[in-house]
This record gives sequence, C-alpha cells and structure tokens, in this order.
Amino acid sequence: MGDKASTHPGAAGRVATAVRPASVRNVVLVGHSGSGKTTLVEALALTAGAVSRAGRVEDGQTVSDYDEIEHRRQRSVQLSVVPVEWDGIKINLIDTPGYADFVGELRAGLRAADAALFVVSAAQEADSVDGATRAVWEECAAVGMPRAIVVTHLDTARTGYAELTRLCGRIFGGDDPDAVLPLYLPLYGAPGPDGHAPVTGLAGLLTRRLFGYTAGERTESAPGEAELPPMEEARNRLIEGIIAESEDETLMDRYLGGEEIDTGTVITDLERAVARGVFHPVLAAAPAVSGGRQGLGTVELLELITRGFPAPPEREAPAVTTPDGAPHAAASCDPGGPLVAEVIKTASDPYVGRVSLVRVFSGTLRPDETVHVSGHSQAGHGRADRDGGAGRDTDERTGALSAPFGRRQSPLHECVAGDIACVAGLSRAETGDTLSGQDDPLVMEAWTLPEPLLPLAVAAHGKADEDKLSQGLTRLVTEDPTMRLEQNPDTRQLVLWCLGEAQRDVALERLQGRYGVRVDAEPYRVSLRETFGGPAEGRGRHVKQSGGHGQFAICAIEVDPLPSGSGIEFVDRVVGGSVPRQFIPSVEKGVRAQAARGVAAGHPLVDVRITLRDGKAHSVDSSDAAFQTAGALALREAAGRVPIHLLEPVISVRVLVPDEFVGPVMSDLSGRRGRVVGTEQTVPGRTLVRAEVPEIEIGRYAVDLRSLSHGTGRFTRSYVRHEPMPPQVADRVREQARSGS
Repeated sequence: MGDKASTHPGAAGRVATAVRPASVRNVVLVGHSGSGKTTLVEALALTAGAVSRAGRVEDGQTVSDYDEIEHRRQRSVQLSVVPVEWDGIKINLIDTPGYADFVGELRAGLRAADAALFVVSAAQEADSVDGATRAVWEECAAVGMPRAIVVTHLDTARTGYAELTRLCGRIFGGDDPDAVLPLYLPLYGAPGPDGHAPVTGLAGLLTRRLFGYTAGERTESAPGEAELPPMEEARNRLIEGIIAESEDETLMDRYLGGEEIDTGTVITDLERAVARGVFHPVLAAAPAVSGGRQGLGTVELLELITRGFPAPPEREAPAVTTPDGAPHAAASCDPGGPLVAEVIKTASDPYVGRVSLVRVFSGTLRPDETVHVSGHSQAGHGRADRDGGAGRDTDERTGALSAPFGRRQSPLHECVAGDIACVAGLSRAETGDTLSGQDDPLVMEAWTLPEPLLPLAVAAHGKADEDKLSQGLTRLVTEDPTMRLEQNPDTRQLVLWCLGEAQRDVALERLQGRYGVRVDAEPYRVSLRETFGGPAEGRGRHVKQSGGHGQFAICAIEVDPLPSGSGIEFVDRVVGGSVPRQFIPSVEKGVRAQAARGVAAGHPLVDVRITLRDGKAHSVDSSDAAFQTAGALALREAAGRVPIHLLEPVISVRVLVPDEFVGPVMSDLSGRRGRVVGTEQTVPGRTLVRAEVPEIEIGRYAVDLRSLSHGTGRFTRSYVRHEPMPPQVADRVREQARSGS
C-alpha cells in the first residue's frame, strides 16, 4: 500500500458517471481550521487528474472552497464533495469546515462517509490537535469508522515529524499508541539560507524504497547505507504494530521466532486492519511544486484510500424504521434493492432552485421518479421541524441528477447505492430527510446535531426587506439545521439561534448576498416579568359624559403576592351587587389585559392574586368596555403604591468539560451570578457541572465556554423558573430600557 509505483490506467481521466458500489470510496476530511484540508483535496484532485494545474484555481477559488464567503474569509464554511478516480476507484473526497461553528457540515460529512482522514498541521505547536478534533476521533472510534492521519505543512513545520507522530499515537491511540504509526518517513534536502531543510520525498518503510517528488512527479529509488538504519528501526515497530492487529494469530509467534514475514503478507494485513478500523496509519502530504502534477505523498494517500479504506458494501448502513417507528430490515448496499437515501446537505441555486446533496445507501436513485420524503421530529433530530409534529411525510418527484465537483456539476443518469449525487426539484426535502420508495416509505436513524445556543435578534432594515425577511430566514435554517428560528412571543423579537459568532456572521452575509435581505442585529432581550413586592389596594374610576350614552364604571381591588409560578389569580368578593354580575368578567378581562402589558417597565405581571371587593355601576352608562378600563386603572393604581420587583428567567445549565477545566468553569459560572448545584463524573476524564444561572448572564456563553475550555466544553440549557432580580441589576435594566439601548 503506497510502496509501489502507480500503474493505474487512466488516472488522469475524468470520473466515470456509472459505478459499482464496490468501486466507490467515501472519505471525509476532518481537522481544525487551517490544518490544510482544502489544500489537500486540491492536491489529490490534481494528482488524480481530476483538475489541471492551469485551471485548478479560478478567481482565487479552490475546487472545494468556491463560495464567495469562503473566498473572502479564506476558510471553509460548508461541506463540499470532490470526486476523483484512481486505479478504477471513484473516491468522493468530502471536505468539511474545521471551525467549530460549522460542525453541522462536519456531521453531514461523517454521515455520508465510510472512512475519515484526520488532517494535522505540523506548522502548529506540538499541542495542535485540538479538543474538537479529538472528540470527533472518539466518535468515529465508537462506531468503528476506519481512520488515517495525514500530516501537512511539513515545509513550515514547527513540530518535528517524529514528535508529531508520537503525539498522534498518544492522543489518537489512547491505550494502544502502537495502533497509530507512520507508513513513511520524510526525506529532507540541503538546508536553505534560513536553515530550514525542505522535504523532498518519502521513505517507504515496508518496501524499503525511496519516493522523490522534487520534479513534481514521483520517482522511485533504493535507499543508501546511511538511510537504512533509521528506516529499519521505524520499520520494525510498524511491522509489530500491524501484526498485533492481524487476524492471523500465528503471525506474531512466527515474527517473534525470527521468521522474516513476507512484505506482501504484511501489506495485506495492514489493509485489512485499516479497513476494520483497528490500525491507523500516519502519512504526510503536500501540494505539488511549481509546474508539477503530483504533490508529495498524494500518490501514497490515494493508494491507501483505494486499497485500505472500505467500500460502501463493507460498512453497515444506519438503522431504518417505518415512518411510525416500527422496526424494519437493515438497508443493504445493493443497487437492485429498495431505495434508501438521505439528504446530507441542502442548498439554494439561483437557476435551478433547491438542490439536495444525497447519499444513497440502498437501491438506485434516478431522475424524474417519484420518491417518498420522510422527515424527523424535533425530538428525533435535535432540530425544529419546519412543518411541526412528526415531520415531513410526502411524495415528491426528483428533478435532474448530477455529480458534484465543488461548484461544477455534470449530469448523471442514475446514482447507485454507495454513491453521492445532487438532486434538483425536491422542494420539501431538508437536510437529514430520508428518500425511499413510494410503496415502502422509510426513515433513517437520525444523526446527532448540536443545539444552537447563541441568540441573534434580527429586524428588517427597511420596508422593502420586511416581505423577504421571513423567506430568507426560512431558507437559511432549511440549508443549515444547526440554526433555529424563533419568534419570541414575550419580547416580540425574531431570534436566529446559532452555534457561534462565525456562523452568525455568515448567516447575515448570506441573507444580504444570496437573498437580498438587509437586516439589523438587535440586542437580544430576555423575557422578564414583574410582580408586586407586597399587598396593595387600587381603585379604578372611569366616568365620562359627552352627550348621549356616557361611560361609568368604578371598581376597587386588592392585590396580594403569590408564590413563584402561580400566574394571575382573579377572585370575586363583591357583595350586595355593587358590581352587577354581568360586568365582573369585564373587570377580570381588564386587569388581565393590563397585567399582560405590565404595570411598571412593560413586562408581564405574574404571581399575584387580584381580588375584586367593591364598585359602582350606572343603569344606563355602564358597559363591558367601561369596566374593562376601570379594572386596568385599578391595577395601575395599586402598582403605584408598592415596590414592583423585576423577575428574571433562571436557566438550568449542564456543562460537560474535561476534568482540568472544572475549576475555571465553576468560577466563571459563579461570576455570572450562577449557583452550582452539583458535579458528577460521566466518563473517565470528563465532568458534568450542573448549575442554575440567570439567562441575562449567559447570552454569549456558547462563545465564552469554547474559549474557556479550548473548544472541548459542551453545554445544554433549559428554563427553570423566574425569580427576583437583584435591585442593582434591576435598576440597570430599567435604565437601559429608558435609554433605548
């Protein structure tokens, strides 16, 4: 694997439009922002001949980073699929963003893939493998997904290759660091004026061959006497690591007994161990030198993918059920089987409308055929369903099929099980939905999405934007299910919930650039309440005479505070008919309407008992409207006689962090007026901190926790109750309300 010269026929040819499941590899690239995933995809596409050096960059954009926002920000913000062909195998390279705000795109890529390449940059410090990348590795390990590590940026390395591979073994290998070992060692040229030695090639450990890339094409040679000793030490450790994972239990005994194990046998065992997800080779890669076609390590990497990573039929598909939740037979990767496909990404195209990126797990998807679309409920998929209830459950006709290649697409006449295609015309299908046959509708097991916890309140910039705002926001959350749209009934704000500031900024850019909607961001307001600080009495007098029928209503009320969560209680204690029976509901209606509007700072009044004690009426001039007005006036007068307390929402926060961050997290929560109510060990090395925190203090907690925990912390939140706000905080809130800030 990777230690032989390339003999693939037609490597420079274009990707075939008709494939067999066994000749497909779906590979997702994972790594932190700036690790070099997009550059690596470009280098692999160039080596495989999928793009030419002359035309591989258009207007400064790469094959997979083609969106204008990505161009401006110089980083990926969305998933992109770039298929290449090598040795007759179609490889769908799935490039994903490395920034945490776009983890929804990464989740979609993991769902569509059968193996993962973890990209690690040598240009970063020795601890460059961030917590988020480690967490994804653990998730892949939990489901047995095959993985390999690719080291990039060796030309600007701050961390030596040997040190970095040991770091990968310690972090990714866990209890078995010998399951993460390099297949190749870098070869260095003469140091330049800056003292840095360039990487000129790779030493293949298994076959003891050298592969040079200085000419932009791979050359092969035998190692010299000076190069063999360091190769032999690394080779012996590599062989021992491979044999330790071998399914042939006699191989280790033979090796320890001094038998020379055939190289072909070791390579075969390596390929099997990689495909089973129990051995994770480390490779190095870099773009081609100026004028060259093959980048350093790209041939070796393509050979690893085609020979070591599994084809779709070798991987178990996600579980499926009927739309009502009944169990169903597992989907098999058979082009002739029943159709089971999943929408992994949704985008809007200005020319063809909505385009769905679909991974087919079973059957064959064809254009112009009717399929059943099944959606997930909010509880099942971790997102608000735009249709409510149990999700979409409808039939739709597919439009044209096409093979994605970054921005460009080429027509397809069909997409077989195991492959990925773009489908036009599905106006109701959303990310995460299942496509199946009309006569056998199915729903695939949902994948986990994080809950968006950073609020962004938006308002239309002008009258012309009001009509387009709702449609633009709906399209945004349709394309990215990690965002959630909420119309807050208390604050009357339109709130877009995001994962972080980068996702928020991209959403605002897309609203204006893609949908032509200008919006203004507003400070997010929490749903405050008001309550009485003590008992009070009030008298409402509404008497007017202006010709004809007048208005006459007088009522007297008492207001008493109630425990938290009691709401508004209305009690009739009128005696002697001073308020006629038909007008008592009018008084109640009036006081409840005033309570909803607030009595001090414009926030709803709660947790009081309002008792109607007395009043007066007129046989001609009293009316329903008059007693409603009198009831409201009485409540306002009572409110002016006692302190009115502001109540703020208190949120239950559950924060999961590595043990080393527990202290800083608890201190931070205390600084937010939070009360830590408990901690517990969930898994070794991670602690769950439970706390209650005023909502007004955690508006940016999604951003702050990421910084505090170096990207390793996660939290959830849920409403608990409203409780009195401290006087100094309440005064500040009232002042902000008066100043309009």
